[in-house]
Amino acid sequence: MSPSIDAFFSKTSRWQEAFHQLRRIILDSGLVEELKWGKPCYTLQGNNVVLIHGFKEYCAVLFHKGVLLRDEEGILIQQTENVQVARQLRFTSAEQIVEMEPIIKGYVLEAIEVEESGAQVELKKTSEFNMPDEFRQTLDENPALKAAFEALTPGRQRGYLLHFSQPKQSKTREARIEKYMQHILDGKGLND
Repeated sequence: MSPSIDAFFSKTSRWQEAFHQLRRIILDSGLVEELKWGKPCYTLQGNNVVLIHGFKEYCAVLFHKGVLLRDEEGILIQQTENVQVARQLRFTSAEQIVEMEPIIKGYVLEAIEVEESGAQVELKKTSEFNMPDEFRQTLDENPALKAAFEALTPGRQRGYLLHFSQPKQSKTREARIEKYMQHILDGKGLND
């Protein structure tokens, strides 16, 4: 247990007891507990393996390389269609976690094996994501913006492409592009 994240577990929330159960199960695996993205993250030799987080209707264990797990129980969930690698186990009560403890332990141990094996997932290339015409035109008209966008990490590029592609109306896509142009020029990601 890491004292630096005890504050996370001492906060009163709907999931407080569930979080304690998940923490106990995961720490039993020998992973190192850290605080990342404001959440308890469990690592192996500095590599993220498992994260605990809560939402309005459920709490979850997120496996950073969940797509590589066998998922023999068929219970792993892809959060959104754009999540390529991570997968979640979702829970609606602490009692459910206690009932599923052997299964959860099995998934955590398998996630550790995957990390120890060095297995990697081939991510979609940025060029495989849809680039809205409005953004393509803006990049063509602004070489500095194009250079700044191309200098961003692939993850930051994908974040912008997904964000710019979401609206149905061209006017909304253009407004989003305009709003984030300086962000891109400053070398920042969508949420930086």
